[in-house]
Amino acid sequence: MKSKLLLPVAVLAVMILPILTACVNAASAPTSIPPLPGEVEATEFMGHKLTPISQQRNNALKGTQHIDRSTYKLTVDGLVDNPLSLSYADLQAYPQISQLMDLDCVEGWNFTAKWTGPALAALFDDAKVKPEAKIAIFHTADVPEGYSSLDLSYIYDNKIIIALKDNDITLSADRGFPFQVVAMSKFGYKWAKWITRIELSSDTGFRGYWESAGYNNNADANGPSFQ
Repeated sequence: MKSKLLLPVAVLAVMILPILTACVNAASAPTSIPPLPGEVEATEFMGHKLTPISQQRNNALKGTQHIDRSTYKLTVDGLVDNPLSLSYADLQAYPQISQLMDLDCVEGWNFTAKWTGPALAALFDDAKVKPEAKIAIFHTADVPEGYSSLDLSYIYDNKIIIALKDNDITLSADRGFPFQVVAMSKFGYKWAKWITRIELSSDTGFRGYWESAGYNNNADANGPSFQ
């Protein structure tokens, strides 16, 4: 009788382990982020009330990553004809786009914010992405081997931006400075932050940190959490 119970228990453990891991690694308590001089936090955008930054929950896989603004370089490489090495000032020099977007966490919480920053397509145009590239892999300070990825077709079709600001406030270290990917309609584990490199790749079989643990690679916020 005892042996008959082992398989269900083992299966259940495999199913819940990623959720438990996500919760253990989460730094979900809202934090108070002082704005830079001259910055005023937006409270409404496009007729919608915004969630104050102090009330926005936030996950961190390995704790807050601290990136030096003065020495930061974003590498855009892989299947490109013109690899880029962009400073923070270079990112600020691109046209800045603002979007109203919900961030939906797979843990069940969400918030609404105004996100502002350059379009990924603008960076990719300058990098001259090769036709065979299919995905963008986001390498981060906490997962340098590749935290997550997004299909290029999704990025272009949805005009995905990288947010340097949240509610008009420059992202602080704990929010993902220098920027966070605003992955429209995707679960929060696709909203990569602390990014140091964007690799253009043809490897559609690539799976990031959470996806390798069983989370759905599509990550649609209205879809299943697991593969």
